[in-house]
Amino acid sequence: MEKKVKVGVIGVGRGRSMINYCVNAENAQVVAICDKWEKALDRVRSYYGESIAYYTSYDEFLKHDMDVVILANYSTEHAPFAIKAMQAGHHVISEVLPFQNMKEAVELIECVEKTGKIYCYAENYCYMEAPWEMRKIYQAGRIGELDYAEGEYIHNCERNWPDITYGDKDHWRNRISAFFYCTHSFGPIRHITGLRPVKVVGFEAPFRPICYRMGYRAGVSGTEMVTMENGGIVRSTHGNLKRNSVWYSLQGTLGSMETQREMADSTRYINHLFYDLLPADDSYLTFEHKSYDPKDELSEKAGSAGHGGSDYRCMWNAMEKILGNDKADTIDVYEAVEMCMVGLFAHFSVLSGGKEMLIPNLRNPEERDKWRNDTRCTDPKAAGDQLIPSVSTGTPDIPDSVYDDIRTIFESRHPQL
Repeated sequence: MEKKVKVGVIGVGRGRSMINYCVNAENAQVVAICDKWEKALDRVRSYYGESIAYYTSYDEFLKHDMDVVILANYSTEHAPFAIKAMQAGHHVISEVLPFQNMKEAVELIECVEKTGKIYCYAENYCYMEAPWEMRKIYQAGRIGELDYAEGEYIHNCERNWPDITYGDKDHWRNRISAFFYCTHSFGPIRHITGLRPVKVVGFEAPFRPICYRMGYRAGVSGTEMVTMENGGIVRSTHGNLKRNSVWYSLQGTLGSMETQREMADSTRYINHLFYDLLPADDSYLTFEHKSYDPKDELSEKAGSAGHGGSDYRCMWNAMEKILGNDKADTIDVYEAVEMCMVGLFAHFSVLSGGKEMLIPNLRNPEERDKWRNDTRCTDPKAAGDQLIPSVSTGTPDIPDSVYDDIRTIFESRHPQL
């Protein structure tokens, strides 16, 4: 019988996708589930049964016999929870995002190095069929070296905001900046190319009526203009704009490729165009154009798994990594931190009046000391006396009545909770 990774999951909302993977997986099984929300935990218990252990205390959960902890809890809690899990002897798979300030970033990296535990960042947009294929194309050298790329994650969340914030004024989603949720747009470009970001300038869209209605105290979208280590430029845009869009495009020295637009499942299909300079006269180009639906050995098993099958690929590769498969494609702690820093430093850029910000290379231990005590972020609990506003014009004051209305909508949709 093939060995299975013993999995513990914290967070029964987003965590349901990871739990469902493990139910039928050949390489994983859920042994423990944790959530502080007892009613939601009881519902999960009634569905998955008593063969799994259930906890409301994270500290007690960490004492359970398991190999890996999957962090599907609040995004602002991921770094400290990951550190606790690794110190308790467990590997970690972290949902988006890996940290919220530079102090956490340094501590997370150093904990991975000290404990030797495997850290996998579950940036599932890297594992969608088209970005997954684009990584193979780029790494094979088919489009040459990156000159310019664009990544978009536009997701109008107004309708489902009550379902994910519950009308809680202090919910982490209501406190973050427009730049916080950056790795769905920038992450796939980083993973496709393998290039490290070195500089960034941030551009913040204004606080709009949609933000007020949602109780979201930030700009409606953020854009990072990123310089990569090879000099290539990346535009990364994300936020609550009206029209949803998930799209990736790369221009290289030999060709280009992009996911298709105007389709219900745009990240499944890919266009790419390869150019070859004629040696006798480089003013002429020959090219090969393809548009297709890429498939691989995991496509059939991924099936209808969450986020276009990417949840399956992400989990499969993480479990294989833990089982010792060196060919498993995972995102380690250094790459995860680099994906996230572009958003944090873009926010610093906006707060500084639009200055270009250098992104440190935290792979080098000597660069970490400058950031070891930098707690700047929009979360009062983590920032302490270094709290920064969630929008450059000053954090908006939204009346409690807005959150009361959102709470009423949540309760009407979920009377059982």
